[in-house]
Amino acid sequence: MWSARHNRRWPLAAAVVLALAVAIGATTAVTLSSSRQSERIASAITGGEPRRAPAIMRQYGCGGCHTIAGIPGADGQVGPPLSGLINRVYVGGVAFNSPDNLIQWIVEPRTLSPRTAMPDTGISEAEARDVAAYLYAH
Repeated sequence: MWSARHNRRWPLAAAVVLALAVAIGATTAVTLSSSRQSERIASAITGGEPRRAPAIMRQYGCGGCHTIAGIPGADGQVGPPLSGLINRVYVGGVAFNSPDNLIQWIVEPRTLSPRTAMPDTGISEAEARDVAAYLYAH
């Protein structure tokens, strides 16, 4: 049975739930804002559009060899996972991590490392710019 004692606790419980909801909402807003900012920066440095990349990566089968954050089914174990790429020093283990080198690696990896297992996929430079933007943003 509900008592007067429970009625006094209700405002405190409601305040706690409201505070948690606000905190979670604020965290989500910061994360979304940070994600959008990362995408804008990645677009600026690569000339690509990260939002086009998931379809491109599915089309070319990138997830068959790599685990790629945010791409359903991209759980390959042949190549390295591609998350946090913007924080890495090298692309493909051989070239300094720069937008131009990443785009070149995606389009023609053997020009940077002739013995790499990374295949030439036929991806265009424009598509590679989109993929590079996505990888830098994620």
